[in-house]
Amino acid sequence: MTALFQALWPLFALIVGGFVLRRKGFPGEAFWPAAERLNYFILFPALLASSLASAPLNDPGLARQALAVVLGLGIAWVALLIAKRLRGWNAARFGAIAQGVLRFNTYLGLAAVGSLYGKPGLTLAALMLALMVPTVNVMSVWALTAERGISPRSLLLPIVRNPLILACVAGALLNVSGIGLPGGTDRLFNLLAVASLPLGLLCVGAALQPQELRAEVSALGWNCAIRLLAMPLLAFAIARLLALPPLESALLVMFFALPTAPTAYVLTRQLGGESGLMAGIITLQTLLAGASLLLVMGAIQALGS
Repeated sequence: MTALFQALWPLFALIVGGFVLRRKGFPGEAFWPAAERLNYFILFPALLASSLASAPLNDPGLARQALAVVLGLGIAWVALLIAKRLRGWNAARFGAIAQGVLRFNTYLGLAAVGSLYGKPGLTLAALMLALMVPTVNVMSVWALTAERGISPRSLLLPIVRNPLILACVAGALLNVSGIGLPGGTDRLFNLLAVASLPLGLLCVGAALQPQELRAEVSALGWNCAIRLLAMPLLAFAIARLLALPPLESALLVMFFALPTAPTAYVLTRQLGGESGLMAGIITLQTLLAGASLLLVMGAIQALGS
């Protein structure tokens, strides 16, 4: 547990640092949106592409890992649809709630994986993201727009344009073609990748909106409990059912235990969802994730030993 704490607390220290820096107005309000765009469009895609360019794509265990991801997201999605019908949520509310259950903070996830499991963990995590990111994006857009109807083109266009998905595709193509990252480009991509996660965590902290925690306490509470505790429990059950190896099991549980990504707020606002509720969910989940991740991953390590 001590090693786990030592691996995780610096990540949350960066998140807190980002929150404090923005509230103090340093280095300036214009910095944070620009930093987020730099990371989202260049640095983070470089990390994913470089990881996938050298990943063992012929590993026979990948199909079972993919099945575990699909099962986990599928079960959660069906449960959300049932709850929507029973509770009578409109699309604006359902979109925020669904993202609070399904979406995950990729910056925090990869930073935690790198601290705990090193390069092998990052490679496997990049492979998982190649499946999870487009799936969760489609679910999120559909949840926010289902009531007013949406064309297949409108549903798929954000996926096709997503730089994280494009980076995963590019890395996989470089891998299967045998080209890889030659002539020092691997070093360039690694330098970009190293800059991505610390900057991403600072931006996560800068995006927190604690003023949104005062409203809808009940909805925030049960949504956080489902995301931070029930979802990793579901992932653990699936990992046991499919007899996943220890590393694959740990990563599956971790990605299902991560708090919701700040980008969910942007999507919710753009598509007319309840952005205040979404901001509250993101903020509370991020604040609680320091303790919940320690609890969940500590339990995984104890059960695996």
